[in-house]
Amino acid sequence: MIDPYQLLGLDRDADAAAIKAAYRRMAKTAHPDTGGDLDGFARVTASYELLKDPVRRKVYDDTGYDPALADAADLKGLMMLETLVNDMILDEREPGSFDPVAGLRRKLTDDVLKARFHILELERHRTRVRQHADRIGRRPDNDVLGSMLRARAQSITDAIRTAEIQIEAIERAYAMLEGYSYELEPLAAPKPEAEAAE
Repeated sequence: MIDPYQLLGLDRDADAAAIKAAYRRMAKTAHPDTGGDLDGFARVTASYELLKDPVRRKVYDDTGYDPALADAADLKGLMMLETLVNDMILDEREPGSFDPVAGLRRKLTDDVLKARFHILELERHRTRVRQHADRIGRRPDNDVLGSMLRARAQSITDAIRTAEIQIEAIERAYAMLEGYSYELEPLAAPKPEAEAAE
């Protein structure tokens, strides 16, 4: 994801005049007419548009997220994390008694493993379908059975691609968790047996 402050070389408390000046400075070098590239200029412009809008800027400052600055893979990763964060918030256990960040990572790892297993199953199934199609000998002019088997193999291929995209989103969500740690409450020392008996 793009950090508009970093891209424009601004501090988080920059005022409107500083934002405009930084945009003009960056736009001069990023514009395609002055040797910049179209994508770079679009990122500079999108960053400026975000920071000059007080409402969008406040949302970005509070969440670190703006849909206009996120690429499609980031959005999918964020949507996955959003669901997991909701689960974390709804967990009734006392904060500090468990590590929700490790739980998020475990859940994402489990989801990747499930998706990879699903892909293996789909590939085996597609292979069987193709082998059946290859073993059909004589075929009439209108090959209904062959068409059905080819269509089934194609739908399985599409399902495999969907699962691969899901894995990419999960891996992006996992990468977004890098650098996070969580402080657990120290465990209470066990009471000596003499005190416990009293």
